Amino acid sequence: MKIGELARCAGVTIKAVRYYESLGLVTPRRLANGYRDYTEEDVRLVREIRTLSNLGIPVESTRPFLACLATGRQHADDCPESLVGYREAIDELTERIEALTTRRAALVRHLKQAAHRNSSIPLPDNGEHPTMSDLYRLPENLPVPEDDGAARHLPGLKLPRITLSSTSGETVGLDTLGTGRTVIYLYPLTGRPDTDLPHHWDSIPGARGCTAETCDFRDHHQELLAAGAQGVFGLSSQDSGYQREVVERLRLPFAMLSDPRLSLAAALDLPTFEFAGLTLFKRLTLVIRDQAIEHAFYPVFPPDAHAQQVLEWLRSNPVT
Repeated sequence: MKIGELARCAGVTIKAVRYYESLGLVTPRRLANGYRDYTEEDVRLVREIRTLSNLGIPVESTRPFLACLATGRQHADDCPESLVGYREAIDELTERIEALTTRRAALVRHLKQAAHRNSSIPLPDNGEHPTMSDLYRLPENLPVPEDDGAARHLPGLKLPRITLSSTSGETVGLDTLGTGRTVIYLYPLTGRPDTDLPHHWDSIPGARGCTAETCDFRDHHQELLAAGAQGVFGLSSQDSGYQREVVERLRLPFAMLSDPRLSLAAALDLPTFEFAGLTLFKRLTLVIRDQAIEHAFYPVFPPDAHAQQVLEWLRSNPVT
């Protein structure tokens, strides 16, 4: 058969066949007219080279396997030399995997260090920065959440007897916050500067902006206290370990509360939404006074100016 027919039968290119010939792996006989003439045995050899190459064995290293076939063995790996070839290929892959794993770990480490080190540095407004670093600035044209009435029943309700873990290492009983006003802002989840935001997150009304909202409460924390709030808490369904990273990275002067079972949502019939198999709090802020809900902000938009909205309300509604 001619080289084109061999290539088709073996599932390779003509160029590949010629390369194998140049290495002496395939040796066709020459016809009187000078044309190469290939046999079914050549097809078998080329198929074996292709199979071994797909396994990651270099073409040059297929010689022991082809020599095994040349002895009349049914399989190319029936000979001891072929087993040695397998081991050598495995050892080479193991070394490459270990090297790549080490490089990957180093890259992850550098990514985290750089992302967290620069997390409070404003990024250039050129549209070229990656999504994973853009947690502090909201994109334009975010969908505005509508008031679906899911929080109208809240003012006047007493807080339930629920105790939640705090990033301070203590637990906080919601029904024992004491006299005076406490501000608790509920949010879906915060991202991290070294991790991409969830896919389609920006398209969900009210989802984007948890970090920006938290920064706004941080920046106005002292003003909120001066306006009559005795304390401020953030609250989400994320665990305290995850929240603690946010507290440390953003240098928050207040603690975060973790409610992974959404106990507060169940007790007060708070609005939630489903995303990627998770049930998350919708963005909502409660002003608590004497263990009861005095006021509820819902929906919250824009989140990066929400602390200022709460501050204005506190100043407009002083405790008498």
